[in-house]
Amino acid sequence: MARNVEIKACIDSIERVAAIATTLADKGPVEIAQDDTFFRCIDSSDRLKLRTFAPDRAELIFYRRADSTGPKESFYLITPCATPDVLRESLTLAWGQAGRVRKQRRLFLAGRTRIHLDRVEGLGEFLELEVVLAEGEPAEAGIAEAHALMARLGVGADQLVQGAYVDLLNTSRRT
Repeated sequence: MARNVEIKACIDSIERVAAIATTLADKGPVEIAQDDTFFRCIDSSDRLKLRTFAPDRAELIFYRRADSTGPKESFYLITPCATPDVLRESLTLAWGQAGRVRKQRRLFLAGRTRIHLDRVEGLGEFLELEVVLAEGEPAEAGIAEAHALMARLGVGADQLVQGAYVDLLNTSRRT
C-alpha cells in the first residue's frame, strides 16, 4: 500500500492560505468538486470512501491512520471506478453508510506534498497536507516536512484537528 503523512487543520481563510501556497507550489491550483460517501468499517482506524468526481468517474479509497491531531502516517489504496452509483449502492447494502461529505477542493503540488484547501459543506474551511513517502522511507521524514510546511503556511498546532471530515460532521450533528 502507498503511504503518506497527513495533517488536517481548520483555517480562517482559504484565500489567505492560497496566496502563500501559490508561492510554494510547483503546480496548481486545480479546482476539484468532490462528493465522498463513507462506509462503515470494523476497525475505527480504517476508512472506506467512494470519491465521486462525475457520474462516470470516481475512486474507491481505503485508508488506515490514527485519529490524532498531529502529523500522522496513513496507508492507502485507490481503485478507479467508472460506475460510482452502482458501487455506492452495493457498498451501502453490504456495509452501510457512515456519512457523506461534499467539498470544493483547491489542490496545489509542492514537491511531493499535496496541499488541499477545502471548503467543506456544513463544516467550513480546512487545510490538508499529504506528504507522499517513498517505499521504505521513515515516517519521521514526512512528519518533519509537514511541520515545515505548516509553519510556512502560517498554520499552528492549535489549528490541527483529528479524524476525517465525516467524523467532524457526524459529531456536529449530535451536538
